[in-house]
Amino acid sequence: MTTTRLPRKATVLLAGLVLAALAGCGSADKAPAEALGSKGPADPVKALPAVPPGLAGMPPVLDPADVYAADRPNQLSPVVKDFPSRVYVPNTNSNTVSVIDPATYKVIDTIPVGVQPQHVVPSWDMKTLWVNNNRGHTLTPINPATGEAGEPVEVHDPYNLYFTPNGKYAIVMASMDRELVFRDPHTMNRVKTVPVTCFGVNHADFSLDGRYFIVSCEFSGELLKVDTEKMEVIGQQKLPFEGAMPQDVKVSPDGKTFYVADMMAHGMWVLSGDKFDTPKLLPTGKGCHGLYVSRDSREMYVSNRGEGSISVFDFKKNALTKKWELPEGGSPDMGGVSADGKVLWLSGRYNSEVYAIDTTSGKELAKIPVGSGPHGLAVYPQPGRYSLGHTGIFR
Repeated sequence: MTTTRLPRKATVLLAGLVLAALAGCGSADKAPAEALGSKGPADPVKALPAVPPGLAGMPPVLDPADVYAADRPNQLSPVVKDFPSRVYVPNTNSNTVSVIDPATYKVIDTIPVGVQPQHVVPSWDMKTLWVNNNRGHTLTPINPATGEAGEPVEVHDPYNLYFTPNGKYAIVMASMDRELVFRDPHTMNRVKTVPVTCFGVNHADFSLDGRYFIVSCEFSGELLKVDTEKMEVIGQQKLPFEGAMPQDVKVSPDGKTFYVADMMAHGMWVLSGDKFDTPKLLPTGKGCHGLYVSRDSREMYVSNRGEGSISVFDFKKNALTKKWELPEGGSPDMGGVSADGKVLWLSGRYNSEVYAIDTTSGKELAKIPVGSGPHGLAVYPQPGRYSLGHTGIFR
């Protein structure tokens, strides 16, 4: 279809109307397209590039040049705007979630969960945080409005959790089971199991149109391309590095390029998602692990777990422009960016601590003691219309 470009003020107004439509839908059971609205502006001004037809039921793309257009500073959905600002830290060895108040940099609560919690994942509708208890084979729901945990739901081998862009399915990354398991996003009942031949499926991200997603396979050094609607693997390739261990996956703002962190190749693999071509390696630092986009979509923060640093990648320049060293070293792992975009939060996987880092200067603002083995922490709430999962991928 053909869309149109509006003046900046009108574009902001249109985004607000879309969010208002979501708030007024009144039911989580409505189809996503109906709930978020699908009509374009009545008075088009200037033609935009054509947007490829999206996944059925997926909310319309706000800006075909920026998949993160809904993630601007403090642009909170009505669904989450009244949630208290917190940082939820899953401690894999302590079987707990530490809750940090970002205003005071203090742990204010410790929630017991299942065995080996790996990630705290916002649901598609953003109303629930799911704790992935990998070896406990359960998901623990947390109500972000109250901070209270609910009854665990039995789900086998939930290393990580994603949601299709139309909100139709949850996707469990069953790492040891070697499966992608499509489930009902509310009940978590199994809908379809997709066996894979690679080892250690763990992280993913979706294309601009939502029709496919790229998955990293940590233990066999491979990448998968999966058709979202058909729920089928349509591509598989071995990374061109002996001993590769791919981790986090992130798509570029324009939706054309995928970046895959690799903790053994010590950099990011860069490839075209559409072509699924042979990726090229961009060295960042030892133990390259997590990838997080800035609130203005200009930069990406890359955690180098093996050397205690964060590399900063400029999308427009297609280059690394800065490197921030943690003053006392550490093991920066997974995390997210604050709602206002001013602080990058990362877990210190092997140091039982969490780092708060100024996104302007790279200065370490705080180092907070937590439980043992902190991993996929979630900063919540964050801007966006809906969640694709992991520690918070919002569109």
